[in-house]
Amino acid sequence: MESFKDKVIQATEFVRARIGDRPRIGLLAGTGLGDSVGSLEKVTSVDYGRIPNFPVSTVPGHRGRFLSGNMGGKPVLVMQGRFHYYEGYTIKEVTIPVRVMQLLGVRTFILSNAAGGINPLFDTGDIMLITDHINLTGGNPLIGPNVDEWGPRFPDMSQVYDRKLVAIAEEAAIEDGLRVQKGVYVGLPGPSLETRAEIRFLKTIGADAVGFSTIPEVIAAAHGGMAILAFSVITNMNLPDNPMPCGLEEIIAAAERTAPRLQAIIERVIAKLDATD
Repeated sequence: MESFKDKVIQATEFVRARIGDRPRIGLLAGTGLGDSVGSLEKVTSVDYGRIPNFPVSTVPGHRGRFLSGNMGGKPVLVMQGRFHYYEGYTIKEVTIPVRVMQLLGVRTFILSNAAGGINPLFDTGDIMLITDHINLTGGNPLIGPNVDEWGPRFPDMSQVYDRKLVAIAEEAAIEDGLRVQKGVYVGLPGPSLETRAEIRFLKTIGADAVGFSTIPEVIAAAHGGMAILAFSVITNMNLPDNPMPCGLEEIIAAAERTAPRLQAIIERVIAKLDATD
């Protein structure tokens, strides 16, 4: 039986043979945010379904492919669509694309998600820079034997979201005249949305936004030594005293409306990165 490490290596070799330049920057575009990488040039596309041992996106709003190209003159590898624990994949399987990026040489990892707003000062359409997170998914992708060449057994998570990258993103937003929020993201397993009592609890423990992704990928990327920058697009507000039912269609539509602003910030961030980042 093949090990998880062997499966990742097979997937990596398949992707490596099909992309050109060695990427130093990896992007992951979340629900409805695939168009936030629309400025990519000299694009090579690899569908997830063709990659050995790779999960397949089953959720609307996730196109399900790797894109390799240039953004701001720098080689970038993009995930258009991610995988979720609630789709039936294990927490470890969700992180296969991150490990592929790691083995391909990605050192800076920029990711985005669609999230529900908990902070009452936020509004639908806001972009939140994630400064910290709370893992309530019930799992951790590092459980099991550690692959020592990928990272340490007990990775530090005290500063998982790179402060330098957060500062660059804030500066980029100001230059484009765009407002960004900052806050704590809490990850749940999903797929059911939160009850009013759960939202009150999450607010009490310090969460500003909530979603069903990101944390497994971030843990794997931190384990792999990547510098991490993460954005939540607030697609709906979860206000327990004024509940507003929300469906996937509304979430995707809100994310798509925000994607051009997110793209502008990401482009400026990448342009500001040193060649060694």
